[in-house]
Amino acid sequence: MTSTTTSTSAPEPARRPARRTARDLPPWPVALLACIGVVLFALPLVGLVARAPWTGLWTHLSSRFVVDAAVLSVVSSIAAAAVAALVGVPLAWVLARVSFPGRSAVRALVTLPMVLPPVVGGAALLFALGRRGVVGGPLHDATGLLLPYSIWGVILANAFVATPLVILTVEGALRNLDRRYEHAAATLGASRLRVLWRVTLPMIGPALGVAVVVAWARALGEFGATVTFAGSLGGRTQTLPLAVFVALESNRDAAVAISLVLVALSLGLLIALRDRWWPSR
Repeated sequence: MTSTTTSTSAPEPARRPARRTARDLPPWPVALLACIGVVLFALPLVGLVARAPWTGLWTHLSSRFVVDAAVLSVVSSIAAAAVAALVGVPLAWVLARVSFPGRSAVRALVTLPMVLPPVVGGAALLFALGRRGVVGGPLHDATGLLLPYSIWGVILANAFVATPLVILTVEGALRNLDRRYEHAAATLGASRLRVLWRVTLPMIGPALGVAVVVAWARALGEFGATVTFAGSLGGRTQTLPLAVFVALESNRDAAVAISLVLVALSLGLLIALRDRWWPSR
């Protein structure tokens, strides 16, 4: 009689994180400079928190001056993000998928607002679309539409600086996309527009969502192009960043309160998107 023994393999133990050794520690000059860098970025926030009027914070934030600026900022930044997506996604698709002479020049042109001083961008918009601008003059004479010093000017200035973020993010996602799914859909008879709508855009959906959110945040914090092209008219074109600048001259507590709100929004956005930019280890 022969006996058979059955052996069951035990589950593998969970891997323990590797212990750090001396080689994993940075050299002391690197650690020192990194600490100085952290302090450099933390000090302004500490200054805001220390100067914040905590007892009367809600009073400042609920004032008509701040509420009007907040409503205008929310409306204009959402509209600007929508315009940036509407224009930026097609541009990104063309730059990623179509080879044509001068593509590098076009890419440099549409991403120029990222490195252009915002005031210069606002001045360029004013000279082009202002009442006496190259396009704005004939447009005003024909239709009566005046873009500067209006909410439409705020939206246009915000979209001008936010669109390059959408273009770069979406173009990168399109270049890294596995195109076999698109080819399979096309083989099954789907038109190019249907492939774009039903296959391409859903596959780059996470990147597109990040691009729109970042564009919204950029539009929400825009100052230079807005004040140059649309001015700072209370209740009409004065967004939260412009309200901070104005309040610094007359009501510093209100300026600090608005600044804290903008810092909290920006910090919350970075924390929410941390997994998109910094993969967890």
